[in-house]
Amino acid sequence: MSNSNLTRRGVLKSGAVAGAGVALPTIFTASSAAAYTNEPTGGTVTLGFNVPQSGPYADEGADELRAYQLAVEHLNGEGDAGMMNTFSSKALKGNGILGKKVEFVTGDTQTKSDAARASAKSMIEKDGAVMITGGSSSGVAVAVQGLCQEAGVIFMAGLTHSNDTTGKDKKANGFRHFFNAYMSGAALAPVLAARYGADRKAYHLTADYTWGWTQEESIVAATEALGWETVNTVKTPLAATDFSSYITPILQTDADVLVLNHYGGNMVNSLTNAVQFGLREKQVNGRNFEIVVPLFSRLMARGAGENIKGILGSTNWHWSLTDAGSAAFVKSFGTKYGFPPSQAAHTTYCQTLLYADACERAGTFNPCGVAEALEGFEFDGLGNGKTLYRADDHQCFKDVLVVKGKDNPTSEFDLLEVVEITPVDQVTYDPNHPMFAGGALGECNAG
Repeated sequence: MSNSNLTRRGVLKSGAVAGAGVALPTIFTASSAAAYTNEPTGGTVTLGFNVPQSGPYADEGADELRAYQLAVEHLNGEGDAGMMNTFSSKALKGNGILGKKVEFVTGDTQTKSDAARASAKSMIEKDGAVMITGGSSSGVAVAVQGLCQEAGVIFMAGLTHSNDTTGKDKKANGFRHFFNAYMSGAALAPVLAARYGADRKAYHLTADYTWGWTQEESIVAATEALGWETVNTVKTPLAATDFSSYITPILQTDADVLVLNHYGGNMVNSLTNAVQFGLREKQVNGRNFEIVVPLFSRLMARGAGENIKGILGSTNWHWSLTDAGSAAFVKSFGTKYGFPPSQAAHTTYCQTLLYADACERAGTFNPCGVAEALEGFEFDGLGNGKTLYRADDHQCFKDVLVVKGKDNPTSEFDLLEVVEITPVDQVTYDPNHPMFAGGALGECNAG
């Protein structure tokens, strides 16, 4: 990255982020003396945590916020430091970030893109946030990532699984630690074929937004490559709570697998309806009917209860992992909150540490200096094994977990078991892969 990327560029016009007649703060004007958007000038630095505190993904958002608060405590030298002790980079000192105490503000995305942009905009303009992070919807992530690119701040994506986040909608100011839909397909399809056979007929119900579309595309491509047939793909509204009308038509087909490309409360409700319609006891083509949930978490498993038992899916991380980083995080989180963290909590905690570490290594909060420190960064000790933040698209590459609902859980938290750890080489793809084509990373914007 050239030194010119560390200069101000792309100053926003007032109409781009403010209503008619409302003047922008000086941080967004060419006359500002600041070298970059929201350059901290006092003894503190403010981070913006933008999570779904309402809507279908609110459970995930609540756990994200818990993890963010824990990360701030650790960065400020409080608590047991968690994964700062196991992180391969030793730049963090427990004295804030670059000697400044970390403070934070929060927003409610409502799992709606417009609401998420509005809350992120407020945190940048009114609260002086130098970095925005969070979200449990890829639609939200794509929208907020675009806003952060325009505003000249770093966006450290939370739980976003759509290929588009680091594909056609990637931005130079945006970074994703979470895995993506392609990776789920590449990890999950071989396990499905081995367990259920290579001649299955799949029916997909898919959340009708960017994540659902790319998850469906990825699973269809990966399973058809191994011999499966796709009987039908049906889109369902994100706001849906009753999926009965979508389940009924499946009974009239010869499909013997239902793939639920749903997440959060949507998945809990659609899986519940599928079980109510007897799909788990159904026999088709001389074999048991199967249900697959390509992406799920402990929080979703808890909501689904008995219905999740035996169902296969993928996940970014699970609290049962025994590596030093995972153990440290589970201990810290459990001590503070009384229960183990979810994958959503894990990825947002990691993103906060990774941002702070990049600032320390770069010696600046300037977003272009931070971006340069993150691009091509290889690290370990954060619970996923060796990980690369690829410079081409700002996507993290690491091993992927295939999980299933546990048949005999020992507690309300012991709901998933890891059936396979898929090595990173199996889920790595070329930056120009067709599923990720159509967008350009562009140049970093410092404001």
